[in-house]
Amino acid sequence: MNLQLHTILLAAGMLIAGASCIKKDNYDAPEASLEGNLFDQNSKNNIQTATGNVTIRLEQLSWSATPAPQDIPVKMDGSYKNSKLFKGHYRISIKGGAFWSVPPAEIDIDKGTRYDFNLTPYLYLNSFTTKLDSNQLTLRFNMQAPIEGMPSIAEIQPYVNTTSLVGPGASIRDYSDVYKVAVNKEWAAMSPADKSPEFVIPDLVKGRTFYVRVGVRFNNDDKSSNLSEIIKIDVPK
Repeated sequence: MNLQLHTILLAAGMLIAGASCIKKDNYDAPEASLEGNLFDQNSKNNIQTATGNVTIRLEQLSWSATPAPQDIPVKMDGSYKNSKLFKGHYRISIKGGAFWSVPPAEIDIDKGTRYDFNLTPYLYLNSFTTKLDSNQLTLRFNMQAPIEGMPSIAEIQPYVNTTSLVGPGASIRDYSDVYKVAVNKEWAAMSPADKSPEFVIPDLVKGRTFYVRVGVRFNNDDKSSNLSEIIKIDVPK
């Protein structure tokens, strides 16, 4: 009997000791938010991107001097948003993308915080036009460098898809990758013809809708691209 009572008391003591070690989570749920745009600082329009091409990096300095980074993907229209952040003081920077680098900034993030980036692309893809002749598509555009000295140009190519999600990693190979042109030149070494390319894409499926854009990929660290706007093409039956 004494042995049983001793065992019961010992077990009860262990439960009480264990309960005293449990700490209540006093941290508030993540209710802060951050959103913004990547603006072309010259035109003030959103910079066109592609899925996985650019991310916004946050480091919460109010939590740690060396915090683990968290990344927010930038959408194809050049906007970004995260509505589940902890309120605090952050370092914000941009990773990837084919534009001249900008230094990190420090901001306080609370509910409804906005932060826009004003950027200069390596190249502008101007006068992007499409011409459809039956089911043959011709694409033309001109390249313009606002600042010289960007990384060398690796390649140029069209991107064609059946959805508006179109660009690097999201295109139909037979209408896109097979028309890729290797360049591997510095901007200063490119001829006027190099800077005003033309793509002719035959045999589009009749009666289908396609979305097209063009891109220029660079020999930078992440092989990023400058991209044109997206144009919808309806191929007649």
